[in-house]
Amino acid sequence: MTDAILSSPFFGLTLSAAAWWAGCWIQKKTGFLLCNPLLIAAALIIGVLSLLRVPYQAYALGGDFIKMMLGPVTAVLALNIYNQRAILRENFLPVLAGCLAGSLTSVGSVLLLCRLFHVEETLAASLLPKSVTTAIAIGVAESRGGIGGIAAAAVIITGLIGAVMAPLFAKLFRITDPVAEGLSIGACSHALGTTRAMEIGRVQGAMSSIAICVCGIMTSILALFL
Repeated sequence: MTDAILSSPFFGLTLSAAAWWAGCWIQKKTGFLLCNPLLIAAALIIGVLSLLRVPYQAYALGGDFIKMMLGPVTAVLALNIYNQRAILRENFLPVLAGCLAGSLTSVGSVLLLCRLFHVEETLAASLLPKSVTTAIAIGVAESRGGIGGIAAAAVIITGLIGAVMAPLFAKLFRITDPVAEGLSIGACSHALGTTRAMEIGRVQGAMSSIAICVCGIMTSILALFL
């Protein structure tokens, strides 16, 4: 009976949903920034699989259904730009310039460091899209021969660092313009950083939200020429 449950696709789906719910509940109760639902959910899933000694392949029977939704989720990001179209019109050139600078810096720094430390091509391809949202990052990494799991981990780590350090860097470099602050957060730390930007201010949150979409498009295009 137990083997039948653990080998069922519903096991992976149920475990993923329960772990995500637990992550959201913990973040809401603690209010601590590092208690990110995605990070907590991943830790819980790993813990359960290790405790019950369930092979990853068994979990993936249901977990892969969630992965299939990454494509549609990427397309839905276009709605985000549409909903913020008024702010985008008012700051069109700063948005393009800021997102282009952010995308070039992110991709360029990864390539430079990987070549400096002689990192193998598979790992470099996995780290290349670290500053865009997970749905786009996995697609870009796998199209270049990278590993989707490493790309997802790099995205999470980048987002957490950006969300924690963004206010400090804004203060350190005396960035007071809300448009510039929001764009910089979204360009380097995608959705995780955007949650922090929304706490800082309405304009910062809107600009960071726009930067997620624009930088995702730009990084996907840049990856074609690298």
